[in-house]
Amino acid sequence: MWKALALCMALLLLAAASEQETIGVQNCTDRFRADARAFAASVTEMRIAIEKTDSADAQSIEQAKEKLKATRLAYKRIAFFLDYFFFTSSRIYNRPPKNEIEEPHLEYGAPTGLQYIEALLFDNPGLHKAEMIQQCRFLETSAEDLPALLYNFKATDAQVLESVRLELIRVMTLSITGFDAPLLKSGLDEALVSLQALHEVLNPYLMHSDEGSVRKLLTSCEIYLTGKTDFDQFDRLFFLTNYALPLQESLGLMISMGLEINEKGILNYNARNIFSRDAFAEPAFAGGASSNAALAELGEKLFFETRLSSNGSRSCASCHNPALHFTDGLPRSMGIHPGQEVRRNAPSLLYSTFQHAQFWDGRAKTLEEQIRTVIHDSLEMNGRPAETIIKLAKERPYRRLIRKVSRKRRTLNDTIIYKAIAAYVRTLQPFNSDFDRYIAGDKAALTDHQVNGFNLFMGKAQCGTCHFAPLFNGLIPPTYTLTEFEILGTTASDDFLHPKADPDQGRFETRPTPYYRGAFKTPTVRNAAVTAPYMHNGSFGSLEKVMEFYDKGGGAGLGLDIPDQTLPGEPLNLSDEEKSDIIAFLHSLTDRL
Repeated sequence: MWKALALCMALLLLAAASEQETIGVQNCTDRFRADARAFAASVTEMRIAIEKTDSADAQSIEQAKEKLKATRLAYKRIAFFLDYFFFTSSRIYNRPPKNEIEEPHLEYGAPTGLQYIEALLFDNPGLHKAEMIQQCRFLETSAEDLPALLYNFKATDAQVLESVRLELIRVMTLSITGFDAPLLKSGLDEALVSLQALHEVLNPYLMHSDEGSVRKLLTSCEIYLTGKTDFDQFDRLFFLTNYALPLQESLGLMISMGLEINEKGILNYNARNIFSRDAFAEPAFAGGASSNAALAELGEKLFFETRLSSNGSRSCASCHNPALHFTDGLPRSMGIHPGQEVRRNAPSLLYSTFQHAQFWDGRAKTLEEQIRTVIHDSLEMNGRPAETIIKLAKERPYRRLIRKVSRKRRTLNDTIIYKAIAAYVRTLQPFNSDFDRYIAGDKAALTDHQVNGFNLFMGKAQCGTCHFAPLFNGLIPPTYTLTEFEILGTTASDDFLHPKADPDQGRFETRPTPYYRGAFKTPTVRNAAVTAPYMHNGSFGSLEKVMEFYDKGGGAGLGLDIPDQTLPGEPLNLSDEEKSDIIAFLHSLTDRL
């Protein structure tokens, strides 16, 4: 029924589009102009409230928090438009409250905006009062100029609709997790306001149909979110499966009938929803390419080839054993030399294609580069692949596979090894866990404890603010164009009674800037239940220890001096039952290989 309605609506939209230059651009810009003025006014009210704060007057602090929340809600009415059309300008209003290094140019970004004000207000408002007022005045000046962004502004209906579909992803992956406001816990209210703003922007596109699924589902989402004030108890999985994901599917069908963006990006807009196994366009990732079955077949054989190592003792599978979900079960892998460990833990290769940086420190941009580095590394395989591939090509099994990939044997070199193994690794994306089956419609696939664990993971426990859905790794929504690195203060062991800092400098070694000291890539937690031990150094032997570490606030929460820790150092205060439910959810992310 939805598809039929979407088709009828799309035909009407196309007919309207043929009669006028745009359908909803003017409405969108008019709303932005009005909402931008309202946002500027709310910033002024927030600044006045902060000026009145008194550390001895708890009510004045609460009043300032309420004004901050109101300002955040006002911002959410324009956020989708700013983020899409004026991303650079948007960064000053809602960037993370920490020092950041902007990839890929390594530009330094100081904390600023609403998230920074939140952090200061909840930390010590008396101590930070001057800084908060300064931030408010800066935002006031900037917000007053927002309507000027529309000078000579031009856009298409396709762009407006893409900004809407990206904001819907933002609601599902960031707003309901509390990513923007973890202390205010205003994420549900912000999700509601965002959807209401989208509804108003979509009205010109919906008015051509007497009744449409997009309108119905938008209204249903808004009704469901209305009055939901308990952030920690909100049933996110029910909201996603019954409201938000059906809305995304219906919206996508409407847009796909002639109003879609044709540019190639990370997101595959032809996918049913963000949790579909084809939600991401693999060729958009660095080094990615369309599937090549012959190359992947050669790569699979090479993956188990010990002759790629100098002494014939190690292959890729030595550290990434398929029987162990492509890990080796060791804190640190064994290298080419007997009894000698490599520097870091071997993470699972499952879903590794969906990253913009490889290795724990992100020093390789592609899988091909990573594979080349490992094979040549004197501690790991110490191989001579250029010589090895010539020898292998003389053997019948390899000769057959290589001919299927390339008939130019005279130009055969080691590059084919890296490309082939990378092609095989890119096939390691099963998406067949119990959680995936539940999202696809099998409501018997998860237990009540696992459902509660997902809701905690995406809410109170704040796991989903670093391990972003649907891959549950560090790809940052809604565009998924960056891989996140975090400083957790990971300890050298899981003895939290006597914590010691791990000496590994992480990304700082390849990107020597202070705010990368001890920073590591955020890996996926898919299959985490069966890939112990954990962390870059393999120091945590169980998921229980992982949960304890995060619950205590990471290294800083344990009392270590981690000045640039990006993980909040305050305890989460999770109960034993809540930790158990989160672990149960992690078990539901285990693929059947």
